[in-house]
Order: sequence, then structure tokens, then C-alpha cells
Amino acid sequence: MVNLLDFDVDSLTAWFAQQGEKPFRARQLSRWMHRFGVDDFGQMTDVAKSLRAKLADLAEIRGPQPLRDNTAADGTRKWLLDMGNGNAVETVFIPETNRGTLCISSQVGCALECSFCSTGKQGFNRNLTTAEIIGQLWHANRMLGAVRQPGVDDSGERVVSNVVLMGMGEPLANFDNMTAALRLMLDDHAYGLSRRRVTVSTAGLVPAMDRLRDSVPVALAVSLHAATDALRDELVPINRKYPLRELMAACRRYLEKAPRDFITFEYVLLAGINDSDADAHAVLQLTRTIPCKFNLIPFNPFPGSGYRRPSPERVRRFQELLINADVVATVRKTRGDDIDAACGQLAGQVKDRTRRHAAQVGTARPLTRQSLPITLEVNA
Repeated sequence: MVNLLDFDVDSLTAWFAQQGEKPFRARQLSRWMHRFGVDDFGQMTDVAKSLRAKLADLAEIRGPQPLRDNTAADGTRKWLLDMGNGNAVETVFIPETNRGTLCISSQVGCALECSFCSTGKQGFNRNLTTAEIIGQLWHANRMLGAVRQPGVDDSGERVVSNVVLMGMGEPLANFDNMTAALRLMLDDHAYGLSRRRVTVSTAGLVPAMDRLRDSVPVALAVSLHAATDALRDELVPINRKYPLRELMAACRRYLEKAPRDFITFEYVLLAGINDSDADAHAVLQLTRTIPCKFNLIPFNPFPGSGYRRPSPERVRRFQELLINADVVATVRKTRGDDIDAACGQLAGQVKDRTRRHAAQVGTARPLTRQSLPITLEVNA
């Protein structure tokens, strides 16, 4: 049976055409599914009864099933969502005074093996489907009481006003399913979010960054974490395929069509690894030709990581050096760490097809600066 959450409006229009139905039915169903959060065709009161009966035989609206629902002391809420066959992903809602941000996962696990990320330690199983990606937003709206009501003015501020694809997985490695979900987030018949309020985070898959720019250019965040190829090769292994010079060039290209006039660089601060004054100066040199802001993230510890969180003084000093160079630099406030919902802590449940987790047990060792060359490569 077809899950209609798997279709963006264009593909849903094509599906209805195959059923001999008119194009407006896709817009109609999208509003009921996404704007109103309805999963029962019988409740779709402006849809002909004959079509409702037909849909009940042909299709379903099936969102993810929650295995756990935890709320932190600061109001952060995390759902563990069942993806079948012993797999589950985590989705996090972060409420703030002037916005509500939903952090969405794109894969079961992650294949990129970033050394400081809990998800990366779990190995990789598979890509999420479009229904499983958009289903996280669909589920969150229902659980937060944020679905719109038919016939009621819905022009007010949304409970989920921002979406970031920064959960489990590398979004650009699941490009087609991820971009179909993005189109639903942006579509006025579905969630109607602004391109400026939807952010895709990537570790640096350069060809896919160019594809995103040309297809669904939303806000972009790049996981940087180092200013030299030597260090970034260790922290973010995809750098060995797409080194910093190529990554910086892709960032400049992306800005040609981006909804924001800057790239956000995410930078996890690891004590004694990438948090020195010299590291800050190298970062400034690397990014000097790219309009950008920095989101500094003090490392959130997890068992077996081998890394330490820098002192507050060191974090402030790193931030100060960037700000003194007229670069916007914010320190991400740790939210939900009492329920392991903070940045880098999402692990979920992964039946690891790569067998990486088993290979890593008992072998983790901390990276030390002494093991790396100290020469700096800068962006020309």
C-alpha cells in the first residue's frame, strides 16, 4: 500500500493522475496530511466520499511510531522513532522564546565516521525514505499540538518555525529523498516554511552541495571543525575526498543562490585539538573570502569518545578572536544534554551493516595534536 507521506506535491499530482483524478486533489490531500496532520481519509470533509473510499483501498498516511518520548529540564523534547527491523532514529525539538527548532535525522546511522560524533560511532544501516524524513516533522507537529485547523486563520507564528537537518546522518548522502522532504517543508500547501528557516547541514559532500544549490537552495551549514587538511582528515574523514580548498570553493558557489547571504560554519571545539589561538587565526585565514558566521559548539561528551570539552574560558577566547576580526561567532547553548539530545549525542538504534561499531569497541584512542603536522594550508 502506498504511503502518501512519500510524495511531494508534484509526485502526488502525478500519482493522482495515474488514478484518473484531477491535479487539485494533490493540493487538497497535502493540506489535510501536512497542514492539518490528518491520517484518516474519512476526516477529509471536503474530499468526495467516493474518493475517500478509493484512497482507503489504495493508500495510507503512515507516520513514524515513537518508541520513546523524553522531555529535558529545559523543555527540549526528544523522540526515538521506530524505523523497523530494530532500527530507530532520534528527532529533537528545541523551544526558544522567539522560535521553535526541530532537528531532523536523514539516515539510520551515518557512514561518514566523524570521530567526535556519537552517531558516527554507531555505524550505518540505510537512508531514510521521504516519508520517514518528513514524517518526523509531521509527528512533531501532532505531538506538540501544532497542527492547523481547517477553516481557521493559520497566518500566525508556527510552533515549529525552523527545521534543521542536523540529526542522525549526512543529509546530502540521501539527496533525492531529502530534497523531496525539503520541497514539502517549503510548499504552501504543506508546511509553508521559509527557505531561510530550513537549514541543511553537511560535512562537505561537494558535488551534492552544487546539486542542492541548483535544485532546492535552502540555508546551508557546513561542519568545518578544522582549518587544515591534516587535522580535518582525522576529524571529518570525507575531507580526504573533498579537501578544504574544494569545500571553500563550493561554499562560494552556493552563495550565488542561497536564501541567506552567508554560510554557517559549525565548529565543534575539542580541548587541546582545535581550540587554540592559532586554530582561530587559521580558521579566519581559511574563510576570509566567504561571507560567513560561526556556530561554535563546545564538545558534548559521550562514552568512549576520547575527547574533552574545552573550558569556558577557552571557548570565550576562541569566540573573542573571531569577533575581533568582525566575524559573527555564536556559542551554541547546550540543550537537552540530560536526555542525550545535545549536538553530537544523537545515537538512536542502528543495526550496523558496516560492522563499524563492533570493530571500534575497545579500540578508541584520543587524537593528539602531537600526531599531526602543524603547517597551515590556507584558501588562496
